[in-house]
Amino acid sequence: MATLTTKRRNQLPSSAFAYPATRRYPIDTLARARNALARAAQPGTSGSYTHVAKAVRKKWGDRVATVGPTKGTLSKPGKRRRRRKR
Repeated sequence: MATLTTKRRNQLPSSAFAYPATRRYPIDTLARARNALARAAQPGTSGSYTHVAKAVRKKWGDRVATVGPTKGTLSKPGKRRRRRKR
């Protein structure tokens, strides 16, 4: 993935971001879309995983494997069931 400079980021249209009003989480390329999902899934970051997932799903469809089949509603990473100790 090429580095996104400030000049190049400012040239991107608002539709290339998951949050167009504040221009956060660029999703103009497939690699940046995956990165936006990873960043939104981290605790303590601004932005909702489901919002970013829906934006990625709308733009890239089935090409991003981490987004669920219906409107980007896949459970967040790390929410797996724990095995019960015996």
